[in-house]
Amino acid sequence: MPVHFRKYGALSGLLLAAACQRATYPTTSAPPVVPGVARELAEFRKQTISRVRYEVELTVLADKAAPVRAQEAIQFNLLPTHAPVQLDFKGTAGQLHSLTINGQPAALDYRQEHLVLPAAALRAGHNVVHIGLDAGDLSLNRNADYLYTLLVPDRARTVLPVFDQPNLKATITLSLTVPAAWQAVANGPLHDSLRADGQKTYHFLPSDSISTYLFSFAAGRFTPVQRTVAGRPMNFYHRETDTTKIRLSVPVIFRLHGEALAFLENYTGIAFPFQKFDFTAIPDFQYGGMEHVGNIDYKASSLFLDEGATKDQLLARQNLIGHETAHMWFGDLVTMQWFNDVWMKEVFANFMADKMNPEASAGPAQLLKFVTDHYPTAYAVDRTAGANPIRQPLENLQDAGSLYGNIIYHKAPIMMRQLERLMGEKPFQEGVQEYLRKYAHGNATWPDLITILDAHTPADLQAWNQVWVNQPGRPVFDYELTPKGGQPTQLVIRQHAEDGSDRLWPQQFEVTLMYPGGPVELPVNMNQRVVSLPLPAGQPAPSYVLLNSQGLGYGVFPVAPQAADNLATLSDPVARASTYIALFENMLNGRGYAPRPLLDRYLAQTAHETNDLNIKLLTGQLSDIYWKFLKPAQRTALAPAMEKALWQAMQQQPRPGEQKLYFKAYQSIALTPEAQARLYDIWQSQKAPGLVKLTEDDYTALALALAVRDYAAPQPILPQQLARITNVDRRQRLEFLMPALSPDVATRDAFFASLKQEKNREKEAWVQSALGYLHHPLRAATSEKYLPESLNLLEEIQLTGDIFFPAGWLQSTLGSYQTPTAARTVRDFLAARPNYNPQLRAKLLQAADDLFRAEKLAM
Repeated sequence: MPVHFRKYGALSGLLLAAACQRATYPTTSAPPVVPGVARELAEFRKQTISRVRYEVELTVLADKAAPVRAQEAIQFNLLPTHAPVQLDFKGTAGQLHSLTINGQPAALDYRQEHLVLPAAALRAGHNVVHIGLDAGDLSLNRNADYLYTLLVPDRARTVLPVFDQPNLKATITLSLTVPAAWQAVANGPLHDSLRADGQKTYHFLPSDSISTYLFSFAAGRFTPVQRTVAGRPMNFYHRETDTTKIRLSVPVIFRLHGEALAFLENYTGIAFPFQKFDFTAIPDFQYGGMEHVGNIDYKASSLFLDEGATKDQLLARQNLIGHETAHMWFGDLVTMQWFNDVWMKEVFANFMADKMNPEASAGPAQLLKFVTDHYPTAYAVDRTAGANPIRQPLENLQDAGSLYGNIIYHKAPIMMRQLERLMGEKPFQEGVQEYLRKYAHGNATWPDLITILDAHTPADLQAWNQVWVNQPGRPVFDYELTPKGGQPTQLVIRQHAEDGSDRLWPQQFEVTLMYPGGPVELPVNMNQRVVSLPLPAGQPAPSYVLLNSQGLGYGVFPVAPQAADNLATLSDPVARASTYIALFENMLNGRGYAPRPLLDRYLAQTAHETNDLNIKLLTGQLSDIYWKFLKPAQRTALAPAMEKALWQAMQQQPRPGEQKLYFKAYQSIALTPEAQARLYDIWQSQKAPGLVKLTEDDYTALALALAVRDYAAPQPILPQQLARITNVDRRQRLEFLMPALSPDVATRDAFFASLKQEKNREKEAWVQSALGYLHHPLRAATSEKYLPESLNLLEEIQLTGDIFFPAGWLQSTLGSYQTPTAARTVRDFLAARPNYNPQLRAKLLQAADDLFRAEKLAM
């Protein structure tokens, strides 16, 4: 009997295990076949499909019009659902040539952007599918002598049939045949390469297990450079021809990657988790960078700098490299389950990049970079009627591109820094390490992370998360000094939601009391709607109070008139930056200085501001006020004084970088014939003023600035500048821009009309630059007529362009208008479309915010 019972107990356990296994099978019917990648489909596939592997053979001919021939093998395990399997493919039926399922030919069933595999041809367990096709071109970014993939968030399906969702990770084995003179790099290490018939075939080993949006290769006429950094071999591919940029940049690029890897291994406690670490510089890449496992792609101009680079450009390069390297852990090692949490990988990448800033040990320099990078850009979205929360819902992956923007790239790092401050640096780091260990090589959600972090702190992170992450907007602050017996004894600070809702943003920041004997800084834990701070005993009343003096508080902070009048006396550059930002935000809210009085104060401050990051911030805001919030007659009247002040400020700077920032501001606002003649002389002679160092790109920008002003040069400026450029990629860019800057209105009309064709929008960075010149304030009178059609194209641009293109298209189009008729065009467009795509509606409201505010502010 005892033996019998033991056997029976073992059998019961097996039956129970089998029942539990059966319970994991999908209980819902097969999802419908609909365009895109619906969340319902993604969840069903995650339950039924596992162990995915792709083997891909691609043949790319030198003629970029020729199709890319492809053979694809997909292996996967399948639970017995008796349902068809949908492969995502955004192409045409004509591209698909053959289909074999488990060794048997099958009919091609292509519909609604899916290749549907019949249930009868599939089996429980292991399946192998072979597909012959012409690969899709949409995301191959083909050029005359190079190409590269960019497949985030759902563009892998535009190239090949795949399971295009982040939580079905797979290995990818690629064989790539290209012209013999081309180099090639991919996710996996190179196994070998073979030449035959004027072509070269690169065989790559299987990649690490990655999400489909990280599938990547680049091929073309690239120059390969190899270095070993701290024992790790790295390969760098580029097309730069400027020998000075190469000499000055290449060693730094390798060094910065090595430093970033060392920092992240130390912070996370996890060694670099993938097979190899290469990177490629792409001319006019759509983003600053993209974190492909095994081969990060970068915009070439962000990496290659020369002796004319400003300190801000150098720091921006370091931050970019840190950001993309951080993604190896945050996004690539641990990936979001669904793209509603795409912001998680971006916030960690930015957060880590800020931490590894080479000046981090200096404290104030790193803090100033953080403040000037993130706060103005986050506010530019969060103040608008189209503001979105950090975490957004997403029902179909085809809409994922609209989730990207400055909230996830800039508000989210602010939120994360507040979270770290709330928890403490050590508990926060320990929580992050636990999260990475637990979900390594898998997928996780933001609630998964919050649950882990919550166990490392007594704070209520769930409530904190609700207002900071799940809702948009920001608070507005006010304060008063409460007297007792004729002397102020406490500082009372209040916050309310800018949108009128009943919300509270728990956060920490500093206030500085400005006493005649020196400043006194006090910490503020703003965990209530009203917080009172006792003032130092025995002190007289402060001359004035500077709220958020270290810049880390989030919201609209009031600025005392005495602070605005004493900007030159604020010795702390972070306090100055925080004050500049607060002055500008209050101006936009109509509760501080009007545009012209604020511009006067900013202009006076140019004689005193010497910090490069603050010069960039100050002159950027000054230029915004000048072009967006002053009427044309005001600009004309003010131009001589503006030009004089900026030129003098440039001359007073002791270093080339700061001089260059003021020179760029001068170039931006130059209106008088004298200023334009000065710029022309600099361009023509190729002799920069003072200590300023101007590169070929700078002289091209100067030529474009003169062209948009219709400067009457003896010979047309842009053809002369084109003749000076030897790099083929930079020549092609200028050739593309030239019609948008033509003095002839009909030529500009024809250029805009050409953008209605998708093929003319392939180089998105070029298009955005061209639109900026086409819609420059000096051209607004003849360009406003383009606005209705620009808005009509927006839905198509979202479908055909990369993730940042819709917002970039809108900002480049609407960013400089201030007329009531332009504002009416936007309002009428939205009013006529009550069911318009909500994400695109939000992007449009964000881009039009300055236009709407100009109606009230530009008097």
